[in-house]
Amino acid sequence: SRKLMVRDEKGAPKYILGVSEDVTQHAVAAERIAYLADHDALTGLANRTRFSREGKAAVTRDLKAGRVTAVLCLNLDGFKAVNETHGHAAGDALLIAVAARLNERVGKADFVARLGGDEFAMLCTEVQNPETLAGLASAVVEDMSRPFQIDGAEFTISAGVGIALSPTDGGDLDALLHKAQLALDQVKFEGGHAFRFFEARMDEQQKARRALEADLRQAMTLGQLVLHFQPLVNLATERVSGCEALVRWQHPTRGLVPPSDFIPLAEEAGLISLLGEWVLRRACDEAASWPGQVRVAVNVSPSQLREAHFVATVVSALAESGLAPTRLELEITESVLMQDSDATVKLLHQLRDLGVRISMDDFGTGYSSLSYLRSFPFDKIKIDRCFVKDLPDAQDSNAIIGVVASLGANLGVVVTAEGVETEEQFHQLRALGCTELQGFFIGRPIPAEQIRARLGAAPASLAGAAPPIKLAKPPMASAGPAREALANAS
Repeated sequence: SRKLMVRDEKGAPKYILGVSEDVTQHAVAAERIAYLADHDALTGLANRTRFSREGKAAVTRDLKAGRVTAVLCLNLDGFKAVNETHGHAAGDALLIAVAARLNERVGKADFVARLGGDEFAMLCTEVQNPETLAGLASAVVEDMSRPFQIDGAEFTISAGVGIALSPTDGGDLDALLHKAQLALDQVKFEGGHAFRFFEARMDEQQKARRALEADLRQAMTLGQLVLHFQPLVNLATERVSGCEALVRWQHPTRGLVPPSDFIPLAEEAGLISLLGEWVLRRACDEAASWPGQVRVAVNVSPSQLREAHFVATVVSALAESGLAPTRLELEITESVLMQDSDATVKLLHQLRDLGVRISMDDFGTGYSSLSYLRSFPFDKIKIDRCFVKDLPDAQDSNAIIGVVASLGANLGVVVTAEGVETEEQFHQLRALGCTELQGFFIGRPIPAEQIRARLGAAPASLAGAAPPIKLAKPPMASAGPAREALANAS
């Protein structure tokens, strides 16, 4: 309020005028501006500005006192799919729910910030030991993997966490953020849903990955990528029922780069959909020249299934190659259904209506295998190699494979066991009731011209039928009657 003296024409005081002004709205607005300067408008967490200011002060303070400060960087896996499929409103609601769970994990002296998008950071001061941080990071990863219930819908995502410590990894906040991000990048490269502490070698690994990424982009335009094919055996007919298409990279100086090196890199660099379409089209072209009903199996990434034109791409690949839809088998993993079950199931039905076969790969390694079998009528289940590697001695693996084989028989679903490397495994899996086998004992992945020659080697009496099995190495005498049919490949 203000007071004004009002005087008469001679200048003598006449009366005092009091003026009062309601500044409540101005105060609220000023308070809101001050709040937004330090907080994320959506989640209410600290923003990058506050995290930088308080983080720098905390690192400096702890460094002088001889204490350890930790920075944790977190990134969500699957958030983009929610945003693209369900809209930004659902994405915003998910971010708010994520922020709430993170807030529940931080201590009183620590805080969590949203740096932007689906990137978050946590600051932990006065750290007593790395084990405490490992426990916190592990809990955060598990927190993020629990389903989120939003507006009656359930969303499942995951997260990776990278950790850097002061003074070991740096004496200022910017250095710690950089090192924590490098550790997070390593988590992403290794598949996510985990945490890693920064290690000095990660800096060099990151540089090497960036160089390899540049080479991969060139490889996709210079024709350095090739397809190899690994046969699958039908145990009832003892003949090749199909071949899985596997991409290989023939680098001009590095030689043959293994898929374990460049497939995660393609996913990280956003190249996986382009690469996947190339594999699909080339595989269909190649399989069209094979005899009989030999099918080709192609792995499909979650990124491809999120694309609105994916079904059209499959139709185009089949039409251009002349391959019958029933001879194409698309392999997906359970993680695809975890991210957006309803939309994915709808798309899979569209593909199946075309006549394309759908296979669930790596069965048994996800969270809800049986529920997915109810949600979609898969044509095939591929038992992950982790259940096969210890056969025939591992009783738990024997029991699991037997149950899955029985389940497949009851559902009318083909059950394929991957990773078959020994004759003992071959016979055990047949006894357990598997329908198909795949692995080095059956045949290693080989170039297109070699698989074409092998498939074309069927005797005249079998023209139009699948050729006999050709194993990667000869079975021992105990193979019995199958020995002659399972001739060794040269």
